[in-house]
Amino acid sequence: MLHYTYLLINFFTVIICFVFSFHPKIKFNRHFAAFFKASFIVALVFIIWDIWFTKRGVWWFNDMYLLGIRIYNLPIEEILFFFCIPFSCIFTYFCLDKFFKLDWKPFPEKVFVIISIVSALGIAVCFHDKIYTFITFLTTAISMFILYFMLKSRWIGKASFIYFILMPGFLGVNGILTGTGLESPIVNYNPENFLGIRMLTIPIEDTVYGYEMILWNIYLFLKFKKNDQFISEEK
Repeated sequence: MLHYTYLLINFFTVIICFVFSFHPKIKFNRHFAAFFKASFIVALVFIIWDIWFTKRGVWWFNDMYLLGIRIYNLPIEEILFFFCIPFSCIFTYFCLDKFFKLDWKPFPEKVFVIISIVSALGIAVCFHDKIYTFITFLTTAISMFILYFMLKSRWIGKASFIYFILMPGFLGVNGILTGTGLESPIVNYNPENFLGIRMLTIPIEDTVYGYEMILWNIYLFLKFKKNDQFISEEK
């Protein structure tokens, strides 16, 4: 049964959101196509990142908790992770945005984005010798700059607040993956490659990694969703 652990984590992460996607007051199922197009593009980038880090020994996986099916040395469960986690996050974003007004005023959002970019860049520079820390904080800073200043995304404050709301779920899922409640972690990290600051058993870099992944999923989801609606109206 231990071999199904990571697979079950993915399953329980997504199943409730999937079921409620068909609720008549939510109707998220109408946007499945937009979600899968967005998540596939983002997943492709993060899977390549994952493959590279795994090859370099930045992190590795405990076979005790895996089915044993691998693609480019990545467990199939790890690949599914890049679809299951975004599904739950995008579903939550969609629901909260649908029923609540969570938009930030322009000035506070701009200040938040600038402070976040500067802070992330500062951490990347200070810890450039730790590859997980350096790449995660650097790419997150670049992503936020592109999304806010170049692509004019004005939902980053709202998305950040929702990501904070999702943090207990993140701590639960990532906590198990990194060893909380288990005899040994499912995902192991080379201590030379990250700061060593953990939230429970979770490297602080994981929270930033997840944040960057969700921002791009939201951006592409909203873009594809808008395009799909435009096509439907034309028909």
